[in-house]
Amino acid sequence: MILASDSAIEKFTKMGAWGNKTLVDYFKGHVKDDPERVCIADPPNKEQLLGVAAERLTYREFDRAVDAVAEALAAAGIGKDDVVMVQLPNCWELAMLYLAISRTGALTSPVPVLWREAELGYIAGLTEAKAFITVETFNNFDHLAQTKALQEKHPAMERIFTYDEIREMSRGPVNKTLDSVTVDPNDIFTVCWTSGTEANPKGCPLSHNNWAGTARIQDVAGMRAGDIMLTAGPLVNMASIGTVYMPWVVLGGTMVLHHPFDPQAFMQQMMGEKPNYTLLVPAIANMLVKHPNVDQFDLSSFRTITLGSAPPSLYTMQEFKSRWDIDIGNIWGQNEGTGIVAGIEDIPEMERRVDHFPQWGKPGSAWSSRASTLVEVKILAPNDEELTQAGEVGELVYKGPGVIAGYYKNPEVTAKSFTKDGFFRTGDLFQIREGDCISFFERAKDIIIRGGYNISSQEIENYLLSHPRVQEVAVVGMPDEKLGERMCAYVVPAPDQEITLEDLTGLLSEKGVARYKHPERLVVSDQIPRNPVGKVLKKELRKELLSRLEKE
Repeated sequence: MILASDSAIEKFTKMGAWGNKTLVDYFKGHVKDDPERVCIADPPNKEQLLGVAAERLTYREFDRAVDAVAEALAAAGIGKDDVVMVQLPNCWELAMLYLAISRTGALTSPVPVLWREAELGYIAGLTEAKAFITVETFNNFDHLAQTKALQEKHPAMERIFTYDEIREMSRGPVNKTLDSVTVDPNDIFTVCWTSGTEANPKGCPLSHNNWAGTARIQDVAGMRAGDIMLTAGPLVNMASIGTVYMPWVVLGGTMVLHHPFDPQAFMQQMMGEKPNYTLLVPAIANMLVKHPNVDQFDLSSFRTITLGSAPPSLYTMQEFKSRWDIDIGNIWGQNEGTGIVAGIEDIPEMERRVDHFPQWGKPGSAWSSRASTLVEVKILAPNDEELTQAGEVGELVYKGPGVIAGYYKNPEVTAKSFTKDGFFRTGDLFQIREGDCISFFERAKDIIIRGGYNISSQEIENYLLSHPRVQEVAVVGMPDEKLGERMCAYVVPAPDQEITLEDLTGLLSEKGVARYKHPERLVVSDQIPRNPVGKVLKKELRKELLSRLEKE
């Protein structure tokens, strides 16, 4: 299934971003070069999650499992351009399935383990998935029963394969029956899904070349060939596939798996596995530096860490640097294949890296990273006029080798998602900064508009995170008859700590933050709601806040 246009293939091939190797080809090269190296390591708590002891596989062992499962799936009728839905927690078998399914000529549609029948039914119907791979039970939920009910409603789903069956396939024979299957580097490798917090999920089909191009962009974060890479998030979308799995496939090295997040197990991996790189969400990074035993943590193996899903706080970056000499990069990206990294190579100054991204592709700008030669971004006003002056805020539009050719079977949304000159409309607002930089401002729908003034919730959240008694925070707008909106802060206090609204506003006053940006209500909570990939569900917070206001 090739969706890229001939002109896109020609363009990115000439640029050197796309080539004639599939992701399986990259992986097979590492098998040939270093077959006895540890290829992948399971989460240490795998037995509690899946009832199977954690395993470590060499490249030779992992490669054999890929081929054995691919042949078994092909024998079961999986073939060219079939869609296989996969719903598994992080384990080596999930990582293996991406390559095994591709070897049959089919494509993988991964979904979070937390998704249920509503999301899964929509995806099964849209993709006409031929097979579904699932764990029987997980976290006391009967996934197999759910999948069987799904199959009854979607007759195109001919086969269900359980986790145990996949493990059995991995131990089966390898007869080299798939050597004749041709897979083009521009064939679709995965269809991942947007979070779908306000509508049905949108499918993001990415080819082998899309993903390889993304890996060439992400390596500006500092990862190198042969690195040990740790992933803390679910291996189902850009946050983990794009920033860890694909660099691992393309560059080689060892991938260490984690998830669902377990603080104790994660710290064991961060110190015991000696990783060189990982991607964290800011909440986890903040938790680490505020941990009561932080002085006992040895993170010296890390060369670099990137923070994504929300802008980092300068406080956290400074703590990582002073404690462990770790330079933190700032990463922004989407399942549609967009991605910009504020890495040390392009933005060496920490104080700028916290909220400045390089405006790659801007005429006349000069950056050090290879990624800067592959990506072009612009900031547009609502009328699509390009904005160029420092301080102006507009929508970021993006061209690059990782971007989808269009949403899966969704031509109407696809038509609205690209400019006339082929830039993808990200839907995110960025601000133009001095020095050929831009900074993330906010999702347009999340801006708090108080008395005609736009307030970036992320800006205020970053300030509040520096308070020693704040563990997590999310700010949202609440309706106000006079000003339109006022700001409410949802806060999870640090363990055994209390926090007041005066504590928050006092901090902002000390920081010199304008008074109109101060929160005017505080809700202390046990947790901040997040979707399966870690993004804060502000829609739920707004709904909860409205409910509170109606009762008052």
